[in-house]
Amino acid sequence: MFLSICYLVLRRILQLAAWRFRSNDLKELEIVVLRHELAILRRRTRRPALTWTDRLFLAAASRLLPRARWRSFIVTPATLLRWHRRLVAKRWTYARRAGRPALRREIRALVIRFARDNPRWGYQRIVGELKGLGMAVSATTVRTWLRAAGLGPAATRGGMTWREFVRAHRRSMLAVDFFTVETIWLQRLYVLFFIELRSRRVHVAGCTPNPSAPWVTQQARQLTWTLAECPESFRFLIRRPGPEIHRRF
Repeated sequence: MFLSICYLVLRRILQLAAWRFRSNDLKELEIVVLRHELAILRRRTRRPALTWTDRLFLAAASRLLPRARWRSFIVTPATLLRWHRRLVAKRWTYARRAGRPALRREIRALVIRFARDNPRWGYQRIVGELKGLGMAVSATTVRTWLRAAGLGPAATRGGMTWREFVRAHRRSMLAVDFFTVETIWLQRLYVLFFIELRSRRVHVAGCTPNPSAPWVTQQARQLTWTLAECPESFRFLIRRPGPEIHRRF
């Protein structure tokens, strides 16, 4: 993550320098690259030992020089492209939880309860709700548990469909979610918004780089004060299933 940010910042600096000198041939930048490579060769024993700063600088400079001038680099064009892909990929790398949690009897009982209390919930919907609670269970496992309990697919359990439920209660429904915005300083902001299902009116609650649970609670409370002036009363909140949004609601 740190290398990716340094790489993107260095690219912006070199672009500003190129714009400042307004040179079509970018000869000044090519000279800087050759000087840097000369410093690398002076540290050479049998094979040049490239540090992470060398890779970062050469990859950033290669994005400004034409492909025909890449012959002046000490490495091949394929190597430069590989460095660029790796540095950009690290910008979008997120920490992932390793391993698989143990499946307990409580999870199985919860799956059966979900299916009985919500006849129109299919396997994927139940899996999404479990993810929102921090439980990772495959759809195949859920289907096996429901069949063993005598519960078939959602279409065979009867009850009101989801579309019928939304149509019946859309006047009292709100939907909530986040979308992200990237700033010029490479900072990601999370924007919290609500939408009224009846009128499609959107309420932007606020934005923050760290959408913690207390912050989301405060934004929802302020929106409740605003909506208290409306004649309609909202009773239902629709959210996207998943562990990220469940931790904040």
